[in-house]
Amino acid sequence: MAHARPRRRQRIQALVVAAMLLLSSALFTARLPLAAASARLPNTTARLLLFAGLPSSSPLRAFCPRARPSPATCSAFSSSATMAADNPLLVADFDFPPFDRVEPSHVRPGIRELLTRLEGELEELEKGVEPSWGKLVEPLERITDRLEVIWGMVDHLKAVKDSADLRSAIEEVQPDKVKFLLRLGQSKPIYEAFKAIRNSSDWESLNDARKRIVEAQIKEAVLSGVALEDEQREKFNQIEQELEKLTQKFSENVLDATKKFEKVITDKKEIDGLPATALGLAAQTAVTKQGHENATAENGPWIITLDAPSYIAVMQHARNRALREEVYRAYLTRASSGELDNTDIIAQILKLRLEKAKILGYKNYAEVSMAQKMATVDRVEELLEKLRAASWDHAVKDMEDLKNFAKDSGSPEATDLTHWDLNFWSERLRESKYDINEEALRPYFALPKVMDGLFTLANKLFGVNVEPADGLAPVWHSDVKFYCVKDSSNSPVAYFYFDPYSRPSEKRGGAWMNVVFSRSRVLARNGLPARLPVAHMVCNQTPPVGDKPSLMTFREVETVFHEFGHALQHMLTKQDEGYVAGIRGVEWDAVELPSQFMENWCYHKDTLLSIAKHYETGETLPEEIYAKLVAAKNFRAGTFSLRQIRFASVDMELHTTYDPYGSLSIYDVDRRVAERTQVLAPLPEDRFLCSFSHIFAGGYAAGYYSYKWAEVLSADAFSAFEDAGLDNEKAIVETGRRFRETVLALGGGKSPLEVFVSFRGREPSPEPLLRHNGLLPVAA
Repeated sequence: MAHARPRRRQRIQALVVAAMLLLSSALFTARLPLAAASARLPNTTARLLLFAGLPSSSPLRAFCPRARPSPATCSAFSSSATMAADNPLLVADFDFPPFDRVEPSHVRPGIRELLTRLEGELEELEKGVEPSWGKLVEPLERITDRLEVIWGMVDHLKAVKDSADLRSAIEEVQPDKVKFLLRLGQSKPIYEAFKAIRNSSDWESLNDARKRIVEAQIKEAVLSGVALEDEQREKFNQIEQELEKLTQKFSENVLDATKKFEKVITDKKEIDGLPATALGLAAQTAVTKQGHENATAENGPWIITLDAPSYIAVMQHARNRALREEVYRAYLTRASSGELDNTDIIAQILKLRLEKAKILGYKNYAEVSMAQKMATVDRVEELLEKLRAASWDHAVKDMEDLKNFAKDSGSPEATDLTHWDLNFWSERLRESKYDINEEALRPYFALPKVMDGLFTLANKLFGVNVEPADGLAPVWHSDVKFYCVKDSSNSPVAYFYFDPYSRPSEKRGGAWMNVVFSRSRVLARNGLPARLPVAHMVCNQTPPVGDKPSLMTFREVETVFHEFGHALQHMLTKQDEGYVAGIRGVEWDAVELPSQFMENWCYHKDTLLSIAKHYETGETLPEEIYAKLVAAKNFRAGTFSLRQIRFASVDMELHTTYDPYGSLSIYDVDRRVAERTQVLAPLPEDRFLCSFSHIFAGGYAAGYYSYKWAEVLSADAFSAFEDAGLDNEKAIVETGRRFRETVLALGGGKSPLEVFVSFRGREPSPEPLLRHNGLLPVAA
């Protein structure tokens, strides 16, 4: 996407601040995603209550309530027994979700029946609720977990296997789901029971994880409107329903606008400069999307799309300036006109978020967002300004270098260098300055070898083995791989799916990680002490072309490492309390720490050379090229830093001081922010906000700053390995184990600051980030 790699987290909708759900996708996703729900949404699925009288041998007994259900509940479940047998969304028990069996026709009846059952279980809980762990938190976790697993399955399929029928079905049942979440979040019996635990004489005897759960549930209940009465509560609930619809529509418009653009090219001169991988992909797209059965990379025809692998290739390599301009303008104005225009949707979202904030007693939506994060508005603005000031002069020099290089190259564009020229000339300058051609490096980064190297690193740092487990779990597409993560005793500790390739016709863009199952003592099965965590990682990299494996750019390698970092925190948790296991319960602005931390290893010599093997010859990437990659790491770092600061700053302003009822438009705000954060002013027609899914369809509203905030944490965490000595194998292993036992193991059971200090021995500093990015002298 124009703004950043969307994370797992993009299916998180703003409404899910429900009291009994921890603020979240992969969708991770990142969702965070959005995420999305992003990777941080707590599980929202409970055990199915089935009618009494099942034979003792029936697997459905696993979901029977401990107390005998009411006659009405038994009757309802009895009448739906046949439906459960036919609908995979109502399967009472499974080791892994039946992704391969779910069809759009299952969604309406399945979700409605599930919600009916959960409503009955919630009523039973409220009737007998007691302020104790066994009578409150455990049954509540069963309720919330079941919904999260099943809704997560449906929502995930929409992200990776989109169709008109699936959209329609989800749109129809979403209000029912939102209604149930609001009912759950605004349950006064449950809220009062949590407060009673907080005020009881047993409070001090609770461990940190349980205290965090109780305090989070109380805070989230308030943010969910539990204290509101009558008209205010009704209005609040209407806002949540409408926000769910609007954010869903925003996401669909972005996907449809991205899919809508197709440029068929028959004259190879028009795509001069595109590398062989891009030509192969464009020809393959012509075959699959328009039925040009004889299309070839050499002779075409070729189809250019706005999907990331195609778009990036054109912007970086097409010598045809007119083509670059056309594709750039199409990308920058996605979902900003016609029936797919998101402008009015954004305005409505901002109005509703502001109104919601005021109903809850806050001045603006950013304050609502910050209520559950590490940072405050003031501290965010302070950090962004510090980073902006450190980046500005470097970014100015970046632009001067680019103009001078284009001029020295004799290009007529040099006197009028503009947005669709920057990536093209940046690649030429990088090739010239560091003698690195990213496309020429692709043969050294075949996906299977990259994954082998990544898993070897995980073994060295964290003592786990990752093994293929294809066939063990159903998958949603033949591209998807399934893996088992084992500890040093060869016992499984987690599983994950990996869906690596771009599929523009059905799969949304970006990359994310998301939760399938969370680790949980309460939901343990098969005699295990806890249910094992399961994740999915989704990327959109260049697919295999012909008989070649997926040959990756170095940036795609970094993306895989990033998402695997999210997955590691989810999978290697040692927390058994489901509400704070893995990424659940981790404050949003800290959740990118492990993911960004893992990206650093792409520049570690032993790690990189272990994965950089030519897919045909097996030759290792020459060390001199590795040295050039490291030297080029901070190429245009000032520019890239300002880009992220622009997105974070416009997000904060739209959710703090901006008046959505006033005369200024969202584009006026963006242009004003760009004056301080962009060396080259945006085009007047710049409409990137219309595809800024992170903040309008994911979980990053008033939270995009989290990337920079967590980058401070991750850079400082990696500096612990630098301090220990990156060439010292023993020190790396020892530091890796300490990272696992703190950052990866503790989950949301302790505050992020406590976790960081446990690992690093002190509070975080921004200096390692500035040093890593070349924005401070190395001596600093």
